[in-house]
Amino acid sequence: MARDNDDDTGGLTDTSPNPNWFLRARLKTRQLLLLIALDDERNIHRAAEVLCMTQPAASKQLKDLEDMLDVKLFDRHPRGMEPTLYGETMIRHARMALTSLSAAHDDIVALKHGLSGQVEVGVIMTPAMGLLPRAISRIKLQAPKLRIGVHMESSKQLLDMLQRGSLDFMIGRILEDEGATGLHYEELTVEPACAVARVGHPLLKSDNLKLADLANQPWILPPPGSVLRHRWELMFRRAALEPPTNCVDTTALLLITALLQQTDSLHVMPVEVARYYASLNVLAILPIELPCHMDAFGIITREGHLMSPGARQLLHEVRLAARDLY
Repeated sequence: MARDNDDDTGGLTDTSPNPNWFLRARLKTRQLLLLIALDDERNIHRAAEVLCMTQPAASKQLKDLEDMLDVKLFDRHPRGMEPTLYGETMIRHARMALTSLSAAHDDIVALKHGLSGQVEVGVIMTPAMGLLPRAISRIKLQAPKLRIGVHMESSKQLLDMLQRGSLDFMIGRILEDEGATGLHYEELTVEPACAVARVGHPLLKSDNLKLADLANQPWILPPPGSVLRHRWELMFRRAALEPPTNCVDTTALLLITALLQQTDSLHVMPVEVARYYASLNVLAILPIELPCHMDAFGIITREGHLMSPGARQLLHEVRLAARDLY
């Protein structure tokens, strides 16, 4: 009598979608660990030693897995083993599955003892001044043991960290020339810019300040090639004015504030950041609305990434704070 094609012990030759194939195939966690060990060691003997198995047992588990999937997962060479395209796919998903299982255990422990653990979040300067501190202060009232690591960098650097898995989520922007594959973007607000100067600067007394009045002033600016510098230069050119050339290029905030206080230089910065420093009487905002702004920023997460309870709660607080602020 012919065997039924759906027999549990048969190979997976059916090409129709089956989201629970691993149940029918009786996939073992040990086999996932073996795939990762083989990818790391590229040698069946060393992989078996890492997993405290005999080499024949490791070879049998690999053969069973290849029979289940009806594909070859590794090419055997005299110098070792190389994963095939099928093998690379299974290795990638094996790592994701085991990472998720490990995270599930950490989540259970965290929930049993109150929210704890580590959350890593990236942020650009503007939301670092108001949005994120408000969210952190709220979550710390609920979960004082939750450790929060904050990384303030450019959006490009933060995106690299996010895609490497070093961040749980970030608050920043995705620029046009940067890939957004595998990322989810949730826009929060645009980022207008303004001109600032030291407290007591002569231009603060102007009743009808024009862009032309700023064209001959000394400036402290982000370096050429940065987005804000480009938008600042474009602002003058659109007004048929030459961008000022008396400039100091720096992003060091301590140096910027020191130069502002010791000279009559002007500086361009996001309005939200300027309002914070103006509230501390460190600088003053010039009475002119600049036709200059940065692209909108938002919350960026990795698609399919399962966050820890602490990361999910901090993200929830960020959304609540954003509703209040924006």
